[in-house]
Amino acid sequence: MANERVRMLWPDHLGLARGKYVPAAFAQDGTGHAAAVFSLAYDRSFVAAPGSGVLDGFPDMHATFDESDLRPGWDDDRTQVAVCDLSQNGEPFRYSARYALRKAIADWEALGYRPMVGIEFEAYVLELTEEHGWQRWDTPESYVYGTGRFVDPIGLIDDITDLAAGSEIVLESVNAEFDSGQFELTLRYADALRAADDAFLFKMLARECAMDRGRRLTFLGKPYEQFEGNGVHVNFSLLDAEGNNALADPSAGDGLSALAKSCLAGLCAHHQGLTPLCCPTVNAYRRLRPFTFSGRRANWGYDHRVVGTRVPPERGARTRIESRLADGTCNVHAAIAAVLQAARLGVVDELPCPEPETNDGMEAWNTEVTSALNLTDALDHLRADTALTEAVSSDLVDNFLAIKDAEWERYVAAVGEPSDDISEWEISEYLPYH
Repeated sequence: MANERVRMLWPDHLGLARGKYVPAAFAQDGTGHAAAVFSLAYDRSFVAAPGSGVLDGFPDMHATFDESDLRPGWDDDRTQVAVCDLSQNGEPFRYSARYALRKAIADWEALGYRPMVGIEFEAYVLELTEEHGWQRWDTPESYVYGTGRFVDPIGLIDDITDLAAGSEIVLESVNAEFDSGQFELTLRYADALRAADDAFLFKMLARECAMDRGRRLTFLGKPYEQFEGNGVHVNFSLLDAEGNNALADPSAGDGLSALAKSCLAGLCAHHQGLTPLCCPTVNAYRRLRPFTFSGRRANWGYDHRVVGTRVPPERGARTRIESRLADGTCNVHAAIAAVLQAARLGVVDELPCPEPETNDGMEAWNTEVTSALNLTDALDHLRADTALTEAVSSDLVDNFLAIKDAEWERYVAAVGEPSDDISEWEISEYLPYH
């Protein structure tokens, strides 16, 4: 029964896992898909977005995978899974987030460095109630950094961890987060593409596992007004040709190399343009509020959790930079690509590194530059950041802007006057998919 079919998946422009089941005998030939998928909004309406081909007869694109990327699936013991690259007319499909990440990796390799990435997710478990439908899982004995049955009475997170391990996705740690029913799930550090593929597959695996057990798992940035949001922290380091961590400099007083400082400079300088690629939904901006741990400010700090970019305390081989901006609706391939490119621009443009944040970050801070307070203003910041746009992939960004402009218009049409409150529209728009 083993290896009878391959679940061929790829990330679309919304970060959703599209694909097909293909018999193993045919899978290496790849499979076709309409490029018009890149025109679809969450409500299945079409947007004449660049690259989608909706005005050109709905042409095909082709999905293929490297055989070395095959791994055991989680559906059953006869299914393998692979994350695919997309092409069109024999050329890479430049609107694809996986293409953008490959580009970011190649751009760093041209400078002599190999990016390594680790992803931390936050997510809520939901349960179905008779009166109010899907609600936050009520685990009153739960507490932050809790483990065991008090925080996970039915062993759901254990099941997710085991299922992930069976698909070669290793979680380094799991614990209860701040609010009841919320968890932090930290994936193994790996080279950037492998880390993105792991994170992409993990989101689907975890949500499918929860569904099988009568629950739902959501990575939505801010599903509840009164509770904490769900972030995605992108940790990265850079290895030199000898395999040493190039962000570390033991001779420096703070243990950070000049390369690390340039990366921090780039992340701060491009923070506003970076925001919509990391926080791509209307709902994401409910999380990016003052007096939160959301990473909304364009600052950095040593082991500081109320900044946009944190430098954790480990040094030497474990030195890393942590972008705290993204939320769980992000396309992980696109978000990682954008973070890596913003950091790289700090290097190639020789940007000066701002001073680290030493204030508490809640009542005092060292910069007034923040992420936009809504999606449409964030999109304008991305448009204005031509250096980041070109670095990530102008084609991908052009498609993204068209899709997200239309998304904002649908939100305004549904609610009338935009507000800071979480609307029924955004819950019904995003919760089924994230």
